[in-house]
Amino acid sequence: MTATVFVVDDHPVVRDGVTLLLRSDPALTVVGSAESGRAAVECIAHLLPDVVLLDLRLPDMLAPEVIRELRKVHPSLKIAIFTAHADHHCISESLDAGADAALIKDLAGTDLLAALRQVLRGEQVIDPRIQPHPAQRSDALARSGLTRREYEVLRYAAQGLTNPEIAEATGLTRNTVKTYLQSALHKLGARNRVEAIVKASEAGLL
Repeated sequence: MTATVFVVDDHPVVRDGVTLLLRSDPALTVVGSAESGRAAVECIAHLLPDVVLLDLRLPDMLAPEVIRELRKVHPSLKIAIFTAHADHHCISESLDAGADAALIKDLAGTDLLAALRQVLRGEQVIDPRIQPHPAQRSDALARSGLTRREYEVLRYAAQGLTNPEIAEATGLTRNTVKTYLQSALHKLGARNRVEAIVKASEAGLL
């Protein structure tokens, strides 16, 4: 009996390459792919695959948010995080949110297939190069000096939301959003939101 796999990554080359690799294993069947978190949740709710290979950073959502949504629509889904950033703070948060695996994108194809088979057997698989721990995100935030609210507002800004849209998403007033964003810019030493997003990304926060 073959297991069904869904691939989520915003880079077509990665999606196509992984899909081609997975199709080389007769025990796995790729049933679909998506380039954004929202599209992934919608497709997976209908297709109900056995396992999803999920990029850590998508244009519209970070993996922990996607995982929480996926758990609502398909509680038994196996979720394997796939990332190029072994030290990204969202790895720990993704595991806390319910990810079954955390894998680095440069691993050998045979290792990826073996890891997915382990996940399908109910095992947790974490690439040995990853050393996630609950304090990882807090440490990154502490180093940046950002509060959790400032970080939240900046994360929405990084997704391309305007201040009014951020206010709607967070339940804050527009003036409060503006204040948090200005404070985040100041703490990151940035002159504008684009520079702040770059600096936050370099610090492993986005």
